[in-house]
Amino acid sequence: MVKDEDVGEFICNECGLVILEDMLDLRPEWRAFTLEESRAKRRTGPPTDYSRYDKGLSTTMWITRDASGQPIPSKARQQMWRLRRWQIRSTMHGKSRNLMKAMDVIQRLSEKLHISSSVQETAAMLYRKALDKDLVRGRSIASIAAAALYAACRLTEIPRSLEEMAKVSLREKKEIASGYRILVRRLKIKMPIHDPLNHLTKIAEKAEISGEVQGLAVKILREAKQKHMTLGKDPRGVAAAVLYVACQLKNKDVTQKRIADAANITEVTIRNRKKELMKRLSILRKRRRQLKKDRF
Repeated sequence: MVKDEDVGEFICNECGLVILEDMLDLRPEWRAFTLEESRAKRRTGPPTDYSRYDKGLSTTMWITRDASGQPIPSKARQQMWRLRRWQIRSTMHGKSRNLMKAMDVIQRLSEKLHISSSVQETAAMLYRKALDKDLVRGRSIASIAAAALYAACRLTEIPRSLEEMAKVSLREKKEIASGYRILVRRLKIKMPIHDPLNHLTKIAEKAEISGEVQGLAVKILREAKQKHMTLGKDPRGVAAAVLYVACQLKNKDVTQKRIADAANITEVTIRNRKKELMKRLSILRKRRRQLKKDRF
């Protein structure tokens, strides 16, 4: 079938039979050639935004002039002031007030952690579900909002840790972790397994490790994933250990403490993950043999 938008018909491409006619044209009747002209002619507002407490559908009462632009009488103006006052008061109580505080927290944390608006909207939807299921009662709004943002980062596979979330938030790490566990359990969220590859570049940039070493670390990490060595392990610990091993193979003077500080883990974690990698990965055994031959 072929759609003829000028005539408003669906036509068969082989026999010419008109299958549907008098179709409604949902496009605007005006044309715009620039973005500014399109915004000026548009008669609708922005799409629904879940990251705003009112979803972007707030009501604003105009006080001084009516719909045609004429000034309103003083008696009607006083009535409009009273209506506006009660309209503002109605939005500052109950669920709307709770959402207003939570959306402000999510937006503030997202700006500090450089999180995109799409992830921020996912966090807002998770918080709204938690509020509907009455999971916020008796708990801090800031902690549940931070937990919702952390859960949204986990769902979209963005490498953000609880330590980073607690650092920019006003709540402690234990409180955010508790809220996260409640959201996952009560909302029945299936979290994807974190890929250490997402953390590898971030740790390498903080530790100032070259791209050549990162390339070797990626090869080691891929073999480790094929042998299921990353399952059940902290992705930051695996990524840090792989980077340290790659630095040793490339004879780079990078200490365990430097990489551990960049990954925000302990040096013991790097040593434990390194032992497992050296035992089971063939790429490391081959590299070590090659290095021994080059020395002799």
